[in-house]
Amino acid sequence: MAQDEAVNESMMEKRRYDFKRALEEIRELKGRGTELVSVYIPPDKQIFDVANYLRGELSQSQNIKSKRTNKAVSGALESILARLKYFKTPPANGLIFFVGEVATVGDQTKQVQYVLEPPEPITTFMYRCDSEFYTEKLWDMLDEKKTFGLLVIDRAEATIGLLKGKRIIPVKNFPSLVPSKHSRGGQSSVRFERLIEIAAHEFFKKVGEVASETFMSESDLLGVIIGGPGATKEFFVKEGYLHHEIQKKIVDTFDTGYTDEYGLKELVEKAKDSLHELDLMREKELMQRLLEEIRKADGGLSTYGEDQVRQALQMGAVDILLLSEGLRKRRVTFQCSCGQAGEVTVDKDEDVKCSRCPGSSPEIIESKDLIDSFYEEAEKVGTTVELLSVDSEEGEMLSKAFGGIAAILRFSTGVM
Repeated sequence: MAQDEAVNESMMEKRRYDFKRALEEIRELKGRGTELVSVYIPPDKQIFDVANYLRGELSQSQNIKSKRTNKAVSGALESILARLKYFKTPPANGLIFFVGEVATVGDQTKQVQYVLEPPEPITTFMYRCDSEFYTEKLWDMLDEKKTFGLLVIDRAEATIGLLKGKRIIPVKNFPSLVPSKHSRGGQSSVRFERLIEIAAHEFFKKVGEVASETFMSESDLLGVIIGGPGATKEFFVKEGYLHHEIQKKIVDTFDTGYTDEYGLKELVEKAKDSLHELDLMREKELMQRLLEEIRKADGGLSTYGEDQVRQALQMGAVDILLLSEGLRKRRVTFQCSCGQAGEVTVDKDEDVKCSRCPGSSPEIIESKDLIDSFYEEAEKVGTTVELLSVDSEEGEMLSKAFGGIAAILRFSTGVM
C-alpha cells in the first residue's frame, strides 16, 4: 500500500513537472501581433459548443485588416478545430490549446501547437488572441497540493475543514449547546457543573468522531492542525478525542480568536510556517539519508552524477532516484556522416557535436528531456523518483553539489 502511494506521488510530481516545463516554454514565445490563440475548455463544456464558437471566430477573423494576422489567426483556429475532432468530451480537468505563429529568425515565423491537460480542473471557458499566450491563471496549479485537516474548537462551537493546496474547504460547523458555567453555589451548582462537563464531553466526542471520519477519508492527508481560543484545544488533544491514527498526524495547536469558517482561515495563517516546514521535511529526510550513505567509507548505498546513476539504474540497483527540478538538459541520440553514433547529454539549447569531426552537424535521431529519460529508466526497474525543488536548501544542495542527480541504492554496485 505504501509503495503504491509512493508510485502515485511520483507520477503526480512528474505530471506537475511536465506541465511546468511546457508553461516555461510557452511563456517565452512571442507573436508579431495578436496572432497567438489561447483556448481554455472546462471539463463540463460540450466539444460541439466549443467547435461552433471557434467556427464563429474563424468567420470573424476574415475581417482582420492585416493579411498576416488574418492568415495566422485563421490557421490557428483551423488547427484547433482539426484537433477537437479527436475529443468526444474534454478530459477530467479540461483541455487547453495554445496555437499560433511565433517569431523565429529575421522575418520568419513558424506555427507552434500545444495541447495541455492541466493538473486541476479549468472552471471557465476562454478564447483569447494576443501577442503572447495567456498562461497567468495556470501557474497557481503548480503549487504542491498537499492536504491537511483543520479543526477550530472551543466549548461553544467547532468547525472542521480541509486545506488542499491554498484552498480552504469548510466541511462542518457544530454549535455545542453546552451551557455556560453556573455562578451560584450550593449542591445544585455541583450537580449543574457535572451536567455541563457531561455535555461538553459528548460535544467533544461528537466532534472527534466526525473529524476523524473526515480526515481518514483523505488518502493523501499529511497532517492535522488544531486551533481555538483558550485551553480547550489542548484539552481536546490531550484527552484523545480523535482516532489514534489521526492523533499521530497532529502537527501543532494554535491560538485563534474564532471557531467558525473565519477561524479556519485564521488557523491556516497562524500555521503557515509549520506547514512550510513540514512540506520541506520530506526533502530534508531524503538528503540526510543520502549524505549518511555518502559519509560511509565505501560510499554506502549511494551514488551521484549522471553516468554513475544511469549505470546503477541499468543494474536495477536504485531504490530512490533524486532529481533536481532545475535540470534543463536533453538526452540526444545522434548519427554522424562519419559513422560515429551515440547518446550524449547537452544543455537545453546546446548543439550536438561529433567528437571525430567537430565541424559537422550530426543527424538527431531522438531528443528528449533529461528528466523524462531518467523517469523512463526508473519505471523499467521499479525505482521511485523524487523531484526536489530548487527553492529549498536541500534542493539547492542536490543541484549544486551533486549536479542535480543522485541515488539511494538497494544494494552496493561498486560504482563510485
